[in-house]
Amino acid sequence: MGKTIGKTIGKTIFIGARKGGVGKTTTTASLGVGLARKGKKTLLIDADSQHSLTVSLGVREPDKLPFTLATAMNHIISETDFDPTDGIIHHAEGVDLLPANSSLTGIELSLAPLIGRETVLKQYVEQLKPRYDYILIDTAPTLDLLTVNALAAADSVIIPVVPKYLDAIGLELLLKSIAQIQRQINLSLEIEGILLTMVDRRANFTQEIISLVENAYGGKIRIFGEHIPRSIRAAECSARGVSIYQYDPKGKAAAAYAALVGEVLNCG
Repeated sequence: MGKTIGKTIGKTIFIGARKGGVGKTTTTASLGVGLARKGKKTLLIDADSQHSLTVSLGVREPDKLPFTLATAMNHIISETDFDPTDGIIHHAEGVDLLPANSSLTGIELSLAPLIGRETVLKQYVEQLKPRYDYILIDTAPTLDLLTVNALAAADSVIIPVVPKYLDAIGLELLLKSIAQIQRQINLSLEIEGILLTMVDRRANFTQEIISLVENAYGGKIRIFGEHIPRSIRAAECSARGVSIYQYDPKGKAAAAYAALVGEVLNCG
């Protein structure tokens, strides 16, 4: 899996929110598998110590894995040589995964005293970018050092938002954090777009909150045209270790994520 001569360096996308329960991990898996289905070499990085992405892609005992994101970052921190492809798991649906487990919780302490602590993950990702068309990073709903590392490593950001009032407030907090990262750490970081997820049009105020988000941000930030509907099937597929395309291929969520893939590809 060496570097291909003349190949364009891949694009790294941070997928995150400042609030849990917004379908962030489902979006990462669904977008990643969807890109792989379009022939794009895609790597998913689980940068959340809760390791939900790892479990949702079928890894049942993450703590028994010999090599995870924490291992890679510790190699970078200690400046030891290693093969950056170690630990990468190939999922049956064509996407690669760099998993996480509970050992990722200790990375914060290892990063804290370092000079350049915000760029450790970036140093690792840069070694992998020539091998992939897309690298998607799933993150925790906090702005800890690991999340800052993910933002420093990314080229762009996708922000999943549920059309509820508190989620709209969380969006503003994340946008302020991103602006700070852009000014101080990653000057080239761009916002790919805001993705409305878990949309239940039967719920009160759903359209009102969607309009609020569109009016507040639509003039300066792309809001993906495809809204991801609330779907029990989408939640269930994570427990099965497969994507929504395999678990419920004719469902509304699968169709919505497939359309999102098209929008992301059109972003370049």
